[in-house]
Amino acid sequence: MLGGPLYQLLLRLRLARPPLGFVERRIAIAIAITWLPVLLLAWAGGTALGGTKVPFFYDVDTHVRLLVALPLLIGAEPLVHAQLATQVRQFIERGIIAPPERARFAAIIDDTMRLRNSMAIELVLLACAIGVGFWVWREQFASRAGTWYMAEDRLTAAGAWYGFVSLGLFRFVLFRWYFRIVLWYLFLARVSRMPLQLNALHPDRAGGIGFLAGSLTAFAPVLLAQSATIAGILGGQILFEGAKLAAFRLEIGVTVALLVALPLLPLAFFVAPLLRAGLQGRLEYGVLAMHYVAEFREKWLRGAAQKEPLAGSNDIQSLADLAHASEVVSQIGVLPVNLKALVRFAVLIALPFAPLVLTVIPLNELISRVLKQVI
Repeated sequence: MLGGPLYQLLLRLRLARPPLGFVERRIAIAIAITWLPVLLLAWAGGTALGGTKVPFFYDVDTHVRLLVALPLLIGAEPLVHAQLATQVRQFIERGIIAPPERARFAAIIDDTMRLRNSMAIELVLLACAIGVGFWVWREQFASRAGTWYMAEDRLTAAGAWYGFVSLGLFRFVLFRWYFRIVLWYLFLARVSRMPLQLNALHPDRAGGIGFLAGSLTAFAPVLLAQSATIAGILGGQILFEGAKLAAFRLEIGVTVALLVALPLLPLAFFVAPLLRAGLQGRLEYGVLAMHYVAEFREKWLRGAAQKEPLAGSNDIQSLADLAHASEVVSQIGVLPVNLKALVRFAVLIALPFAPLVLTVIPLNELISRVLKQVI
């Protein structure tokens, strides 16, 4: 997260302190640029609290996008930087990349950083966010009269600022995030094709690369911002266009599934290495286990150790340890993430849709139903 033209600009403007300090300052500036001018223009135009079907203060979509999702996207930068930098170092610290391959690993990092620092790519993202994005929004989403940003088939002053500046900045930040996620994909794809030193006996049940599950936590604020944005859009349609929550079940399900799958897909690059490590581990450990149990049987069950006391013998504990290690080897998965962590992540991503239930069931009735089930 430390490179690229925008990062260098933020450093010059004292809106960032290496590595990613002043995040509160950047969030405050973003709100001051995107939300505050729209509020003032809508107030001056008489559409802040009334004067139209959907006044500014009642537009759930706008407030969620600019006051929740955008701060989440900006605030996620230090978390992602710390988490992913730690994970990259783990490949070396755990010996997963053998010493002869470390020059190749460093070259992969350098190639990824060159892409990250590309000015051309960020300019393309900016052009798409402001130019193409504004045209699509103007043609597809801003054509409804009766909103604070539209008056007689034309944008109001508040709507022009919102569509061009506010949404332009929001899209650019979002597009830049997806570019960073693509870089993470490319990095892991290349690393997964290296001769990795995975060990099926590692207690993480992932050959030693279980640390990659931390990428779900790292990207959680980014993806939470996406689900919150979509929940805000659906909330606006329910409140002001007469839509019903039940009509959006498919959209909500697909959204949650796609956002959960997004950080999981690059982990699938390691399916083949994990399968190979699991197969090799089961074969090697199976041979070791067979030799040990054969010696154990010969010693304790065929009379060779009749003069040794059974109580306190380390052989019994070693046999139990052998069984536990065998269980670890047999449970190595095809993805470096366990089901419990995946379920927690999915619940977190789905959380922004929970308030939409209040459009169907009043809050007091919902609380009453919950209390009846608990008490």
